[in-house]
Amino acid sequence: MHIYPVILCGGSGTRLWPMSRGGYPKQYLKLTGENTLVQQTALRLRGIADVASPIVVTNNEQRFLVAEQLRQVDVVSSAIVLEPASRNTAPAIAVAALLAMRESPDALLLVLPSDHVIKGEAAFIKAAEAAAQIAKDGYLVTFGITPTEPHTGYGYIRSGASLVEGEPTFAVDSFVEKPDAATAQRFLEDGSYYWNSGMFMLKASTYMEELRRYEPEIAKQAELSLESAQRDNDFVRLEAQSFSACPNISVDHAVMEKTKRAAVVAVADLGWNDIGSWTALADIAERDAQYNALIGDVLTDAVTNSYIRAEHRLVAAIGLDNVVIVETADAVLVAHRDQAQDVKKIVAQLNAMGRHESVTHRRVVRPWGSYEGIDSGDRFQVKRIVVSPGAQLSLQMHHHRAEHWIVVKGTALVTNGDKEIILTENQSTYIPLGVTHRLLNPGKIPLELIEVQSGAYLGEDDIVRFEDTYGRVRD
Repeated sequence: MHIYPVILCGGSGTRLWPMSRGGYPKQYLKLTGENTLVQQTALRLRGIADVASPIVVTNNEQRFLVAEQLRQVDVVSSAIVLEPASRNTAPAIAVAALLAMRESPDALLLVLPSDHVIKGEAAFIKAAEAAAQIAKDGYLVTFGITPTEPHTGYGYIRSGASLVEGEPTFAVDSFVEKPDAATAQRFLEDGSYYWNSGMFMLKASTYMEELRRYEPEIAKQAELSLESAQRDNDFVRLEAQSFSACPNISVDHAVMEKTKRAAVVAVADLGWNDIGSWTALADIAERDAQYNALIGDVLTDAVTNSYIRAEHRLVAAIGLDNVVIVETADAVLVAHRDQAQDVKKIVAQLNAMGRHESVTHRRVVRPWGSYEGIDSGDRFQVKRIVVSPGAQLSLQMHHHRAEHWIVVKGTALVTNGDKEIILTENQSTYIPLGVTHRLLNPGKIPLELIEVQSGAYLGEDDIVRFEDTYGRVRD
């Protein structure tokens, strides 16, 4: 019986601002090692027996991000499903279940958020195998984390009767919302309560049966959206009207809290954390003798109990205790550790002001590479553009700006009007306003160039696209 992993790549990216942003949320960041969180999630699956290629669920804006990050670690997905509207986990899992059942009527789904940290991979594999044994018998299994503290930021699961002798598998007695401090302490002392991890092992057919029983509209609209979906290279584009009609409900509220088939596998030594705040990330980071986690180019004097992260430049701190400092190319966060979760209030202010820092970084990732703003002023803008080997930008033109391209590394094949030219290091070209143009990297190394834009309007939406390798309407 195949296990079909389902990696959920949603999220708005507000709780770990300024590194995590709306257009580049935390699952695509290297927060706890050499790989990003979504890469860690995908690689973790390789230790599980009889596991199929993962089904990834994301949105249209992040499709190239997740595809490229999986490619970087040699993980091939069976499908990257694109949600046309933001919905909770119940519709996403329904679509994945229907896809998996096309391959195997008895498919098991291992549902995983893409943005969690799991340090105990051996414990994870053991728990997944235990969950599979009871899921194939019709139980809808959630993974419960043995609590190590009276945490008030997690929901809890109360375990009931044992299902398998000698194994930490139980019927679910009840799901409990996030408790207050006193209740959380009581849960910790009780011993029968577990943190709700948001990970599941479900037989796809059983899940759909229960979904049709308790939330039939989700099952109906998910089926319709998949039946009318379009396949676009590696992407499955769900039909928008049907999927948007799905009620916006989590799998817990839609099924798990209502079904009589809910079970929990209790897991200890998992090293699990959903890193829902900078404080949570600081708690799992390696610390020095002063209990500081210092990442990047950081100098301190008389600083204790703090998390300081420098991404682009030197950060110096003096005489501080219990703070979070996070530096990026275009924003710096300074917060008391106990109030770091309130960063969402700053993001709300940015959104209200219409500022881009809540959504994009100075370096913006594209399917062909990336671009980064270097300088700007009245009627000009300077960018650093990197094009991956073999990649190309769309054939396009601009109504309001002209561009100068100067190659600093690699080779460029440039379409400039009715001409094609090759540019190498230290060579340049000028593209007048209104002229059709394209940039392609024919080489084996990344192409890097400086682009100087000049004109009356320099917005990214000043673009007319004639041809595009990646099927985009706009960049």
